[in-house]
This record gives sequence, C-alpha cells and structure tokens, in this order.
Amino acid sequence: MSSAATFLLAAIVLSAVSGIPSLLLPARTRLGQAIALLLAVAGGGCGLIGAWGVLQQGVLQPGEDEILRLQTPIPGADFVLRGDALSALFLAPVFLVTLLGNIYGWEYWRQGEHPNNGRRLRLFYGLLTSALAVLMLASNSVTFLVGWEVMAVSAFFLVGSEDDNDEVRAAGWLYLAASHGATLALFAMFALLYGATGSYDLTPLATDSIAPPLATAVFLLGLAGFGLKAGVMPLHFWLPSAHAMAPSHVSAVMSGVLIKSGIYGLVRLTSILPTPPLWWGGLVLALGVISAVLGVAFALGQHDIKRLLAYHSIENIGIIVIGLGLALLGRTLNQPAWILLGMAGCLLHVWNHALFKSLLFLCAGSVIPARHTREIDHLGGLAKSMPWTAACFLVGAAAICGLPPLNGFVSEFLIYNGLFRTVGSTKEAGFPAAALAIPALALMGALAVACFVKVFGVVFLGVSRSHDSHPAHESPWSILVPLLALAACCFAVGLLPTAIAPWLEKGTAVWTAQSAVASGELVASWSLKQISQAAIALLAVLAAGTVILQWRISTQGLGWTDTWGCGYTGATPRMQYTGSSLAQMLVAIFAWPLQPQVEPPKVQGLFPSPASFRSFVPDVVLDRAVLPAFAILARCLYWVRLMQQGSVQIYLLYVFAMLILLLLVAH
Repeated sequence: MSSAATFLLAAIVLSAVSGIPSLLLPARTRLGQAIALLLAVAGGGCGLIGAWGVLQQGVLQPGEDEILRLQTPIPGADFVLRGDALSALFLAPVFLVTLLGNIYGWEYWRQGEHPNNGRRLRLFYGLLTSALAVLMLASNSVTFLVGWEVMAVSAFFLVGSEDDNDEVRAAGWLYLAASHGATLALFAMFALLYGATGSYDLTPLATDSIAPPLATAVFLLGLAGFGLKAGVMPLHFWLPSAHAMAPSHVSAVMSGVLIKSGIYGLVRLTSILPTPPLWWGGLVLALGVISAVLGVAFALGQHDIKRLLAYHSIENIGIIVIGLGLALLGRTLNQPAWILLGMAGCLLHVWNHALFKSLLFLCAGSVIPARHTREIDHLGGLAKSMPWTAACFLVGAAAICGLPPLNGFVSEFLIYNGLFRTVGSTKEAGFPAAALAIPALALMGALAVACFVKVFGVVFLGVSRSHDSHPAHESPWSILVPLLALAACCFAVGLLPTAIAPWLEKGTAVWTAQSAVASGELVASWSLKQISQAAIALLAVLAAGTVILQWRISTQGLGWTDTWGCGYTGATPRMQYTGSSLAQMLVAIFAWPLQPQVEPPKVQGLFPSPASFRSFVPDVVLDRAVLPAFAILARCLYWVRLMQQGSVQIYLLYVFAMLILLLLVAH
C-alpha cells in the first residue's frame, strides 16, 4: 500500500469514528465536542494529503492501487477501494470543506446550547465525510452503493438536526424520498451493467461488450439517479428546502460537496461506457443550460438567504453539466480540444463551486444569528458591525458571478472557450447547436451579478431594518478562520490556475481511459498563463486603488449622512430598497417559468388600517408537479390502506388466500 493510500484509509476511519467519543460523554460537556473536532481535523488533514499524493502520481502504482479489500458474501463483489486522479479531484474538496466545517461548528453548534442534537450532528457529519470518500474510491458497484446509502442516510439526519421544527422535518423527509428514488434508479442501472458484463467492476467497457440500446438504458438511468442527487433541473425539487433548513455548516457540505457525488457518478459512468451517440452529449448540455439559467432566475425571486444560495447551487451544477456535455460531444465527434476544455472546466468548477458556495453558506450562518432571521428584507447594515463576514461574503459573491481575479472566472473561461470551438470549420466536425449555450452562460452570469448585488446591498449595506435591541457583532475567530481560508482559496485558484492544470489533465486522461492528453497542453494552448498574469495585474490595481481611496478618506475632511438618504435627513429604514424591489423587474421578465405570487396591500377608506405587501416565488416543479402527483397517487391507492386493519388474523387470511391462488395457478 502506498503512502497516499495509507493516508486516505486513515482519513476514512478517523472521519467515521470522529463522532463516537461524544456519544459516550455527558450531553452538555464540550469534551466530547473537542475530541470529535480533533479526530475530524486529523481525518480531513490525512484526506487532503492522500488526495494530493494520488494527484501527484496520477494513479497509484501497480501493486499499490488497492487502498482496501474486504471479503463480502456476494461472489465477485468484494469491498474494494482504489484511487485515481479522477477520484482525488473530487476527494480534495470533500476533505477540505468538511475539515473547515468542523472547525466552524465548534462555536456555531456548541454542545451546551444543543444538548439534544449536537452529538448526533457530529456523528453523522463524520459518517457523511467517510461515506463520500468511500463512494468516490469505490472500485465496484456494490462498494459504491454502500457508500451511497450511508451518505444518503447520514445527510437525512443532518438535515433534520432541528427536528422539533415542522418545516425541518418536512425538508428531511422530502430529501430522503428523493435520495431513495435516486438509489432505486442506480440499482436498476448497476443491474443492467452486471447483466451485460457479468462483473460488478467499474472499469471501461469495450465497444462490443454492451448493446447500444442497453447502453442507452444504463445512461438514462444513471442520468436520472445521479441527476436527482446533483439537483439537475427538473430533478432539483428536494434541494432548496434541504439546504435552507439544515444548519449552515451542514448546508455548506451538502451544497459544496454532497451534490457533487451525483456529478462524480455521472462522470465515472460516462468514463466506462463506450463512445456515446451524439444525442447523449446534446441532452446533457441542454439540461445544463436549463439548470444554469432557471437556477439563477429562481434565486432572484427568493427572500430567504439560504434558499437563494441553494438555487445558485442548481445554477452552478448546470455549469458543471455543460462542461460534461461538451466533453461527451468531443468524444462522439473525436474532438480532443472539446474533451480537454469541457472536462477540465467541469472538474475545475467542481472545485470552485465547493470553495465559494461553502464560503457563502458559512457567511450566511454567521449573519443569521446576528438578527435571528433568514429573511433578506429584515436584514441590513451588517457591514458596519461584521466587516470580516461582509468582506468574505463579497469575495464569495464575486467568485460565484465569475468575475476575475477569482476562481469562478477560470473554469467558466475554459467552458466558454470549448463552446466557441464547437462551431467548427470546413476541416473539422462541428456541432453548432452547442454554441447556443454561450449566450445562455452569458445571461446566467448577468443574472448572477444582479442577484448578488441585491443580496449584498440589502444584507450588508444601508442601515438595519431590525428593531432587535441586541446590536449585531462580528463572529468569533473559530467561525471567521474557515471563512478566510475559503476566501484565500478562491483567490489562489483565480491567480494561479496553472498550478492545478496538470491535475485537471490527469483527471481528463482517466475519463478518456487513455493518456492521450499531453502534459502541459492545458497551460500551453488555452491561455492559462495569460489569465494568471492578468489576474495578478488586476489584483494589484485593485489593491492600489484601495490604498489611494483610504489615503484620501483619512487626509480629507468628509461629511457623513444617512445611507441612500439623498440629502433627506428624515429617512427611515423602511425607505430603503428591499430585495423584492431590487429584483422585481427581472422576476417579472421570467414570470412564465417562475410563476411569482403577489399579495398586494388593500388600502380602503380615509383612515385605512395597516396593510402589507407580500410576494414569493414557489418551486414550480415541487408545488405544481411533484406534490400534486403524489396527492393523486395517494387518493388512487386509498383502497390499499383499507386492507391494513392491524389485525394478525386478517393478515393470516391474506396469506392463506394468496397461497390458495398460487396453488390454483400452478395447477
């Protein structure tokens, strides 16, 4: 076993057992929390070292490729873990985000304040980390499903941490139902694969080893199961409520890394299937465009800061899926540049989204306790009392909008570059329809900027809209350190993309099941050096401008007045823009898919009673399709419930009747 494999195995074990010691200690003591934190940090550190070691090697050396092998009762399906560059690229954000999430939870979820659920949360936080690592290192379908199911159940208990709240319980059950729906699709997919190959191993299939119709069925089942976990529209209906209702450091893990398990499954599945037909890539690309544009459109209409961030996860999953679709089209049409740019952009955006979305959710967790609300329109003016949180949120907002010199720009640039090449030329096969994703990505970027101008302006600028007698104050350093670490990572990837380009090339080579990707090609051919130089220059200009501005403020006398007062000294907090008013025009433009609901005030008479205005954007898929469909199904199956009388004698009669029926049929 190599050193990288040893570190990865240690990370899995340490993460899995990290929450156990606290179960053995009194509910209100912090000793158990401290032990859990130490074990979790050690596990995360080992995992990062192991992932880095695998990325340095590309793949574990022959004879050292097995991390773990355990015998199982299923013939030919031992519990086997192996690592390659593709696994390591997904593992790195898993261990980084969960490590920082555990540090964040030291003060955010203090054991003394949460004696009823604190120990449970830490137990399943560690199990979730371990399960994600197992499924991303799984060498066969049985091992993958073990990790997948432990991940699903652990996340269910994490979402339902505050299970005394009806909304939290509803979100947890919705998540569990969706997860098991995805699991059923994967069971069918792996069963078809086993029937075609006679093996549980997740290894590339020869072209003639599986019939095209069967390969299509496997692909569609995988797209449904993995797409449901990833939150690809229209299979996203569970995601907004689950991410909003979970504790913020759980939301960061779910959005930053858990939904990437669906992306990992899609990437791994498409890596083992033979050369895909053209419509596979076209379908994946179309789903990515729909998710990206509608995800940010739904985010614009949200008033809950965590639901807004959850919808932006759907948007960024769309960007990742666009990159995967481009790579699939490249395999079909034998276009190496499309493969490299699409898959590199896909894998890099997996990293980038994990960094800036975890940062934004952790910032939201820092903000919410300050005003005891998630409603954007009830916040305001927090930059004065929470400057570090505001600065970190601004970094995450700029990164998620794809603005240089931050990391989101680099991965989107790679995908843009690949999409422009799909137009082709007279000498190369092209797929011009893929270029339609270019204006969709541009539209998505513009809407994301508008959305985060709304969020940052309403939450952090202006004056407070709250009448809370306790003024907001900055979070403790145990909360700020993870924020600053993630913000630094966003800058690091944006400024030095050339440092991780070799790892992206190795991951792409694993996906193509060959080493045709030349070392250094991504840096040499696709302007990453120029991006790095321009990003460093831009950062220097911004830093110089900031210094000059601070110097002028300190040396020149300035008059101060109310924010957005426009010279009027009697302004009140109610006169500020709200999130609803800032986004109203854009929400109206997308009214056809969003179906916004408005309850205008009713003002009557000379002396009207107090009135209020309310607007909200429902989740159309959940409220207009999923829930009504299940309600109809429940009514149709009402007669089945009549058979459940709770009487053992009745059930014995059913068994006897079925036995007689089977004997008659056999006869």
